[in-house]
Amino acid sequence: MGASKSLESSGEVRIKHSLIKNEEEFVVKRKKAVLQCLKNLKISCSRDKVPHIALLGSGGGQRAMVGLLGSLVQLDKAGLLDCILYLSGVSGSTWCMASLYQEPDWSTKLDTVKNKIIERISGPGVSWGDAMAKLKNYYYGKDLFSLTDVWAVLVVTAFVKEIDEHKISEQQDQHNKDPFPIYTMIDKQCKQQRDGDPWFEISPHEAGYSLTGAFVDTSSFGSQFDNGLKKKQQDEIDMLYLQALCGSALADGQEIRNILWKRIKDFFGHSILRIETGMFEEIGKDPNSPPVDKCYQVLMELADMNLSVLNGKDPSEIDKSIRTKLKDLAGGKRQLVFPVQKLNLADKEAAQLYMKQYTMDVCNYLNSWFSFWPFDVCFSICKCMALWLWGRKYDFLHNMADKAVPDALLESETRDYIDAGLLLNSPYLSVLRKERNIDLIISLDFSEGDPFMIISCLRERSMN
Repeated sequence: MGASKSLESSGEVRIKHSLIKNEEEFVVKRKKAVLQCLKNLKISCSRDKVPHIALLGSGGGQRAMVGLLGSLVQLDKAGLLDCILYLSGVSGSTWCMASLYQEPDWSTKLDTVKNKIIERISGPGVSWGDAMAKLKNYYYGKDLFSLTDVWAVLVVTAFVKEIDEHKISEQQDQHNKDPFPIYTMIDKQCKQQRDGDPWFEISPHEAGYSLTGAFVDTSSFGSQFDNGLKKKQQDEIDMLYLQALCGSALADGQEIRNILWKRIKDFFGHSILRIETGMFEEIGKDPNSPPVDKCYQVLMELADMNLSVLNGKDPSEIDKSIRTKLKDLAGGKRQLVFPVQKLNLADKEAAQLYMKQYTMDVCNYLNSWFSFWPFDVCFSICKCMALWLWGRKYDFLHNMADKAVPDALLESETRDYIDAGLLLNSPYLSVLRKERNIDLIISLDFSEGDPFMIISCLRERSMN
């Protein structure tokens, strides 16, 4: 399918069922290494018959990260690593990939790289000061802020023990001796509405929809486009954010809400300490400003109230305390708009809707007094929790006209991207693109459940 004229002129958006030239050139060079590897293994193969072999890493959090690393080490020891043309990952496996591809030509020194990774993830975590500075950078550095930013800073760093600010596009010429990396995720709206192609991939060269064949330069993923032309540049996502984008599994479940509210509460607590020790110099200079400690007490209780409702506990005492503090802040002149209501905790959907509206109302109420750092990001985080907003990016296909692309992708201004493990816990669809001509798939499964469940799900999808 050909690209439209507007696409060809933009030079950044591409709609075509073919590999980008950079990937084609990489494949030609990499196949020479594959051929030599096969010869070393005494496997006879002609130059025009070199197999395209893809290695897949499943989701599974830190277990998948460590498991993929160990598997690659063993493949290297067996002399098989250079047979791999593509390395594609989902969720936790992408954390391993991100660590590996920090090192140019990592496969030539894998034992050294492995030891560095193990030493890092066994060591101390990221400090709260560094985490807060990174969150501030995310919040003010782009148009669209979501829970993926929070997840990156407060959760992913707890596993990978670093803030990786490298960009994936920087890897374009650094890995001539390594497999071609593909990081995968899914389009949340396509998954929920079952409309269009949910499978999304990011490589050092381009990002886009695997089956639709619609791509944008990786460095421009997240920038604002209109009819294939860039309207507003946004900074390229860094590797920490990419790991959060790929590795935010359970983003539909109660467990992740519990994890996030607890981490957010910790963040609020550390913010209070930094204010009390004078580390936020801009706070407290105005003697007429409302007491910041009372604002943080409300935020802490708001987190507690959400946790109580999530876990089926009566939040009425916390609600009463929040309303009292807000009334004190207003000097008795204003009341919380959202009415007092007896919650039926057995109706989880209704309780969740109530807390969504309640959280938004409290944040909007506080924002009239505290509209500066770090309160602005605190309110934004709570609102993102209420709206359950993940991975929001500008839609690079907005307002285009191409019959090859589903209408939903052409009409929306933004799209939300989440962990592909919520749909299929292995990145088969990225390597099953016809233009990649894969002959053999080696699938490594690090999930907790039945290792053949992924195959069964894939078979069902292909039949449908």
